[in-house]
Amino acid sequence: MATATQHKRPAGYKPGVGTKSAQAANLVILSVLAVLFLIPFYLIVRNAFATDAEITAPGWMWFSASPAWQNIVDLFNDPAVPMARSLLNSAIVAVTTTVGTLLLCTTAGYGLARIPYRHANKVFYLILATLMIPGAVTFVPSFVMVSSLGWISDFRGLIIPTLFNGFVTFLCRQYFLSFPRELEEAARVDGLGYWGSFWRIVVPNSGNFLAAIAVITFVGAWNSFLWPLVIGRSPDAWTVQVALSTFLTAQTVSLSQLFVAALVAILPLVFVFLFMQRFLVQGVAQTGLKG
Repeated sequence: MATATQHKRPAGYKPGVGTKSAQAANLVILSVLAVLFLIPFYLIVRNAFATDAEITAPGWMWFSASPAWQNIVDLFNDPAVPMARSLLNSAIVAVTTTVGTLLLCTTAGYGLARIPYRHANKVFYLILATLMIPGAVTFVPSFVMVSSLGWISDFRGLIIPTLFNGFVTFLCRQYFLSFPRELEEAARVDGLGYWGSFWRIVVPNSGNFLAAIAVITFVGAWNSFLWPLVIGRSPDAWTVQVALSTFLTAQTVSLSQLFVAALVAILPLVFVFLFMQRFLVQGVAQTGLKG
């Protein structure tokens, strides 16, 4: 009876062959995708240390035979483009925006998830409704408000209007809804209120999630272009993305300077991602979106 119930295997069957074939196929596909993903980075590095003539030459070259290291020196010595100042401005804007967004959106998300209030769902739906409004609709009113406050070419104008993020608030609410209530109830027994529970229990146990939100916010603030372009009128208020745009105008195009500036601009993001990618993956998995 036992042999009758066993499934017959085809002749020549070898255990694990199908699995190995699938793994090999996945490896090939992932390798191809990795190469395609890295091609833009390769082109940036290749062109950053080449001359304009080499970049536009009809013949292909993998790398310049004589790398133009002088391009980096020329970039930071260019009097028309304060690249060092722009990098510093971007760092200040990105870090401050990240910290401010975390403070505002995590507290808002925690309040919507935990503090009993009969209009909490209505407030949450209004926040979600802001995600459906195109940025072009609010751009002009935001600029008029910032201009009336005298925040043009000022860090306040670059940072404050971008602090509240409806999408980050949504992610925070979803995460805090799935946070174990037992930990907070134990804190309440010890006499902590909502504020104390949030800072002493919830925040210390949400490191991966907060790190993921911080990475996403930092990258978005660093890569922001249109708002800093309008607000940062003075070269002293330029961010690195605005400085990059000056190398590509209707009158002149400096390809070598553009590529070396792009290389310098993406290096901070590369380091941030390399050090924080583990937290990014784990944090997104913990947002509770499936609920």
